[in-house]
Amino acid sequence: MLTDINPKLPMRNKSNTRSYYVNRLGFQELGDYEGYLMVKKDGIEIHFFEFKELNPKENYGMIYIRTDNIDSLYKSMLENKIEIHPNGPLENKPWGQREFALLDPDNNLLTFGQSI
Repeated sequence: MLTDINPKLPMRNKSNTRSYYVNRLGFQELGDYEGYLMVKKDGIEIHFFEFKELNPKENYGMIYIRTDNIDSLYKSMLENKIEIHPNGPLENKPWGQREFALLDPDNNLLTFGQSI
């Protein structure tokens, strides 16, 4: 039986990735291994694998994170001066989700959504 999913995204620099997710987004470090990093917040985990040659402009890594309080989360991102994706401000989508998006230091797209 399937029980969980933990996306794996590329990272160029573990220190930068850790700093962004832990210090900026409020995740906790779950594991730090050679070439691999795991972070956790509430009920989700994100894993990162080292890809030093990654060209961020060619990175199509993306994940969709569901939340139960999108408005509060968005407000906290703005208060903490987290840069929102230029095409991803908080809005209601035709597919029944209220969403916003941001890019991490390696251009991995994080989309946060809540059913409306």
